[in-house]
Amino acid sequence: MAPGSGFHHADESDDASRNPILITDAAQSFEEQQRVRIRKYTILMAIRIPALVLAAIAYGEWHNALISLAIIGASIPLPWIAVLVANDRPPRRPDEPRRYDHKPPPRPAIESPGQHTIEG
Repeated sequence: MAPGSGFHHADESDDASRNPILITDAAQSFEEQQRVRIRKYTILMAIRIPALVLAAIAYGEWHNALISLAIIGASIPLPWIAVLVANDRPPRRPDEPRRYDHKPPPRPAIESPGQHTIEG
């Protein structure tokens, strides 16, 4: 083929043939977001079990309750952190509309007359 014939031959060194290019700015689907959040939750909660085992092993090896309590203390907030991370949504895009736009109250169409007093 002659150059400029309109055809592109992808050779093995061409990255575009192996890695597709993202051509949309659409957000992830709800299912994909949920899968990612479940994975994060599972990983954070899975850290808690080895921490408890490690605390038991540390106590068995060094007979030091402070080390074991420090490990257990570090694992106590893990469920709370896991729930917060799992419930977090992706960051809002700058072009995404906001739900609340503060607007000043509209001015009345007819102005109310001021209070006139008759002095006499």
